[in-house]
Amino acid sequence: MLTMTILVKNEIDIIEKNIRFHAKKGVDSFVVMDNNSTDGTREKLEELKKEFEITIIDEKGTYNQAKWMTKLTHIARKKYNPTWLIPNDADEFWISQNNLKDSLPKKGAVLTVDRFNFLLYEGLTSWDKSEYRVENPVFYRKNTQLGSEKISIILTKISPKVIIKPKGLLWIRGGNHKALHLFNIRDYFKHYDKIKRFNKIRVFHFPIRSFEQFKKNIENRKKLLQKGAKMGPHYKRWVKLLNEGRLEEEFYNNLVFKKDEMKVLEKYGIITKEKALDVLFNLN
Repeated sequence: MLTMTILVKNEIDIIEKNIRFHAKKGVDSFVVMDNNSTDGTREKLEELKKEFEITIIDEKGTYNQAKWMTKLTHIARKKYNPTWLIPNDADEFWISQNNLKDSLPKKGAVLTVDRFNFLLYEGLTSWDKSEYRVENPVFYRKNTQLGSEKISIILTKISPKVIIKPKGLLWIRGGNHKALHLFNIRDYFKHYDKIKRFNKIRVFHFPIRSFEQFKKNIENRKKLLQKGAKMGPHYKRWVKLLNEGRLEEEFYNNLVFKKDEMKVLEKYGIITKEKALDVLFNLN
């Protein structure tokens, strides 16, 4: 049994594709927590529940990813007793050459897998048709991420993700990047780069899919920051641009790439071509 947990808030543009994709790839059941969605996400989950094994949890509280994802794991274990569990985000798609379950080992407690950002670029008609992802990320200092108007956060290095065995889990770190597990405690205290990767599975990440989706995300981040939530410097920078009325300028200047920029990035190995998501498994 393979179960996937997902925490969602206003993900109407992607949640159905995410559920259908992973069900096709071998996920048997889903435990999805909805945090006050207002865009139809909650209603869409009810529709999908008629086709797939989905348990829906309503959470009205202030966003707390680590706490809630850990809670979802315990719910999933109690209801489905899966061998492995994937703590997922709505904008992430887990890719394997074969069925996901067939790719998972019998032994182990926590598997760490690499994650790759996909790009938006001129001429692209839909985010899921993107054929380019970051292969060799650009390093930006944290202070640069906050203050510079010349960087593109999509090109930066991003943290890996984990697949876990629910039995023995103690805690999932915010962002689902690490898990403290009774049988894998040592790795929890290592830096990401020193943890051995499980290479049979990768995560394709689509964090920015349209200006409308991007703006709604940053508006929500603004509310969370006002409540004292901790976030990366790039989110603080985007909230600042939102307040200044410059978020759309940021989107088209630094997050949607021009054709000549794509050629340069590909030439120097920063990005690489990959099969588009809609082609990869013939979902359309």
